[in-house]
This record gives sequence, C-alpha cells and structure tokens, in this order.
Amino acid sequence: MATIFTKIAKGEIPSYKVAESDEFYAFLDISPLAKGHTLVIPKNVEDDYIFNLDEKTYEGLWAFARKVAVALKAAVPCQRVGVAVLGMEVPHTHIHLVPLQTEGDMSFSKPRVELTKEEFQTIADSILKEYEQQ
Repeated sequence: MATIFTKIAKGEIPSYKVAESDEFYAFLDISPLAKGHTLVIPKNVEDDYIFNLDEKTYEGLWAFARKVAVALKAAVPCQRVGVAVLGMEVPHTHIHLVPLQTEGDMSFSKPRVELTKEEFQTIADSILKEYEQQ
C-alpha cells in the first residue's frame, strides 16, 4: 500500500509543490512550524528510515534538499533553514526544512502556524520560482 507521501508525489493527493526532480519531491508541510516549512522526499522509495536508503538515493536526497533549502531561504525571509529528520509520523523517509529566526522555531512541540490556501500557494510559488532559477 502506498504511503500518503507517495500519493502526494504521484499527484493523487494535492500538495503545494515547491520543487521536483525525477527522483525527489518537495512540498509545503500543511501543519507547519513556520511559513515555508517544507518536506523533501524520495519519490520511489517508501522506507521509513533514512539510514536504510541505498547510498545513491541517500546522497541524492540530501543534494536535492540542499537545493530546495537554498531556494527556501531566498523566498522566505529567515536567519537559517533548519533541518530535521524524524520520520516517525509518516512511514516514508522525509526531511523537514524549516525557516528559522531562532533555534526555538525548530521545536516540534510548539503550536503550528495556520495559513490560508492562498498563503500556502503564494509561498510554494515563491520557493518554486527560486528553485527553478538555480
């Protein structure tokens, strides 16, 4: 059975896409810690533990995430882009990229930011534009 993230990458479930390649997909988290909170996934591997990925997929995922993070920082004003790999809430390897003003912005126990569909779309479009300009 396909994970929710596989269904998102295949377009079976709508998402706010910020970047895509043949092997990887990045989209906005719908329950974000901050505006621009992005999830980066491998499209064709559903393993839920990042260190189980084969070397090519693992290295490719991080290279793709780096490119997305550069675009994210250009599109969303922040001091840094924080990185987290938890992988316990959805059984599909994913990297969280979170725009940060302070270290506390990376706390997964803090209340989530609520955004309208229009705000999500505007942010996604801005990141995608920056990603495509690289």
